[in-house]
Amino acid sequence: MRYLTNVARGFLMGAADVVPGVSGGTVALVLGIYERLVGSIHTAASALGQTARGRFTEATRRLRHVEWSLVLPLLAGIGLAVLSLASLIDHLLDDEPQNTAAAFFGLVAGSILVAWRLVRRWDGIRAATGVAVAVAAFFLLGLRGDPVSDPSLPVFLLAGMIAIVAMILPGISGSFILLMLGMYQNVLDAVNTRDLSVILVFLVGAVVGLSAFSTLLNAMLRDHHDTMMAALIGLMAGSLRVLWPWPDGATTAAVSQPVDWGIPLLLAMAGFAVVAGIGWWAARKSSVTSHQSPQDAGS
Repeated sequence: MRYLTNVARGFLMGAADVVPGVSGGTVALVLGIYERLVGSIHTAASALGQTARGRFTEATRRLRHVEWSLVLPLLAGIGLAVLSLASLIDHLLDDEPQNTAAAFFGLVAGSILVAWRLVRRWDGIRAATGVAVAVAAFFLLGLRGDPVSDPSLPVFLLAGMIAIVAMILPGISGSFILLMLGMYQNVLDAVNTRDLSVILVFLVGAVVGLSAFSTLLNAMLRDHHDTMMAALIGLMAGSLRVLWPWPDGATTAAVSQPVDWGIPLLLAMAGFAVVAGIGWWAARKSSVTSHQSPQDAGS
């Protein structure tokens, strides 16, 4: 059941990563596995570095400390979600953009509440950090890149290196970063058409980018936990700009008629309630586990 649960967690992360504006890291944070995941990625990346230096014994030792029972099922779930949901998400974004954006707006808003509870102590510096990051993210995510026409494999490699950093950070969508780079549709098309050469190159870029970034992220979470969480809250707050369901105000640009507020608002509230509920459940489960005695935990 533990493996199946982690596959399901990975599936939710993968589903989020397909949508511009939503991060798989946000889902990991809500589910209470974010810091464990970052720690395992950091350990695996350090093992990769030892391998590159020819220190195979040390690399093997470090690999034994990776929480593979978490990482491998998560990867399986993420891959399953991307392969099975890419075309569906593409369809929803084209045919139901307002409702889809509203649902994910609620999900991210609920994630902010969950992350807020993870900050142990707020002070002026942490509050200022959160506000500054939120403002920077708000303006940065207003940028759009023109689609890249017929990109080469090295471009896919670079896109994978950049996008993976966003995918692991709550609040920054890897898909939206691809949109800013003009590579979102190209990557989505490669997945839908099962273009294995492009997918493999993109994944190699993702591994390289993740290896380079995970050390910094792990150190920040370990040594400056509350400040880092405040920054992540700011990222999620700023990213709500991307998911705002009514970017054209009171009318839609396509048909110039009043927008439907009812269903999007209901979807947003439902998304908020679901995430807040999952966050409450994950926190309660973690609290119960931490208060168990070693004998109880092993039984």
